[in-house]
Amino acid sequence: MGRPKLVVGNWKMNGDTAQAEALLSLLIKPIAAMSNQGQASNFQVAVCPAHPYLGLVGTRLASSTIALGAQNCAQSPSGAFTGETSAAMLADLKCTFVILGHSERRALFGDTDSVVALKIARCLEAGLKPIVCVGETLAEREAGQFAQVISTQLNAALAVLPKEVNRFVVAYEPVWAIGTGKTASPEQAQEVHALIRSQLSAAGFPAQEIAILYGGSVKSSNAASLFSQTDIDGGLIGGAALIAEEFIAICSALQ
Repeated sequence: MGRPKLVVGNWKMNGDTAQAEALLSLLIKPIAAMSNQGQASNFQVAVCPAHPYLGLVGTRLASSTIALGAQNCAQSPSGAFTGETSAAMLADLKCTFVILGHSERRALFGDTDSVVALKIARCLEAGLKPIVCVGETLAEREAGQFAQVISTQLNAALAVLPKEVNRFVVAYEPVWAIGTGKTASPEQAQEVHALIRSQLSAAGFPAQEIAILYGGSVKSSNAASLFSQTDIDGGLIGGAALIAEEFIAICSALQ
């Protein structure tokens, strides 16, 4: 059957009720058609709206083939944490995935490797599937430090992740390619994906069965060349996920 193939739309802090409903109305049927084709057994699509719209989007997706995901969760299971959302709450809303360690969370909100590890643990306890993001800044890449940076980030996550198939996903997102219009070349992306898979294997994980996604200015024009690489199993899509035609084309490119 091969590794899971997955496209995840990260809507970030965008949209409102009308926009969410309009976008979903354009996505549900075409993606259902893709899911019903030959690769249905290992092809999946998910969308991750902002937290206020999880209930609405979840209701719209309830009978569809598109999974629901969240963009973050709290590092604590419950308690006096005003403004936070627990993993248990996300599970109650029927989320499947949670994006954790996204570069924007690391850079803007202080999500360190240890904080990300705590959030991963909470998600696993709630039966959710973490999408663990790792990636280097432009300065780190230019200094030749990208492998070390990614290895450190990944090791912190692997310390709390289970060695079971299909419990988590990894996403490589070069920080210098997020929202900048720049994209890692297919060769650059493949090099890092291969490093990640090698590290997973060395740590005793079933590396050949774990999906590793690429995130960083993926669009319809470059999706096929990225997804054709040996170790790239799909994408974590930002801006293009808000445009139905683009997102559908990206999903189609994975097939």
